Amino acid sequence: MTAQLNATRQQWLAARLDLLEEEKELTRQSDALAMKRQQLPRVRIDKQYRFDTDGGNVSLKDLFGGRSQLLVYHFMFGPDYTAGCPSCSSIADGFNGFFVHLENHDVAFWAVSRAPLSKLEAFKRRMDWSFPWASSFGSDFNGDFSVWFSAEQQHQGDVDYNYRREPPAPRTVQEWQPRGNEAPITQIAAMTGTDVPTYTRDRPGVSAFELIDGAVYHSYSSYARGLDGLWGMYQWLDRAPKGRNETGIWWRHHDRYGKE
Repeated sequence: MTAQLNATRQQWLAARLDLLEEEKELTRQSDALAMKRQQLPRVRIDKQYRFDTDGGNVSLKDLFGGRSQLLVYHFMFGPDYTAGCPSCSSIADGFNGFFVHLENHDVAFWAVSRAPLSKLEAFKRRMDWSFPWASSFGSDFNGDFSVWFSAEQQHQGDVDYNYRREPPAPRTVQEWQPRGNEAPITQIAAMTGTDVPTYTRDRPGVSAFELIDGAVYHSYSSYARGLDGLWGMYQWLDRAPKGRNETGIWWRHHDRYGKE
């Protein structure tokens, strides 16, 4: 759609007021969906997951830090990565500013990745981040919450991500990139120092947990474009004159702009 140029202020205001009604309706729908999220049934978590943190090896219950709620961002950073996923990284660039507010509103916040803690801490220093980040290396946590899949699961079509079964994946790297080395998935995998199959075994997501009478319960998980609302730069771009204006993978780790 092409925007009308040289409109009068009155024409702009009339169109803006029409759009405002739609925005208000979207806000009301968003509020109603938030209530439905809160009303989802809870599933008790009895498995004893363990995580490596800068404060030592801890349980899932320990991640609550004395609070009654826990939000986990499933950050794509597998053991074979040399850097975190650039998409997850651009989302995580906003974590420093808000996690302290969550922690002071009875909500603990952690990013969790499969890479060993030493890799996470090195990348965290590179990115100048301060939010809490735990390693689930050697744990079933990522697999159980549908954000990690084995090579065999990929090849056999046994991947359930975003509540949908994916078809079997190609077995060779060459089959993954039929559009050549500049295919977006190839570009973004290269930014993590991996190939496409390795990169896509880890997936992004967010999960919510609640501590009730000393037991941990899972209340909510979302994946893929369900994370759009957490991706701060897109909320700004959606309000820019040209919107997202994308033709491919344009974002980078924030310290790589202008260097490649």
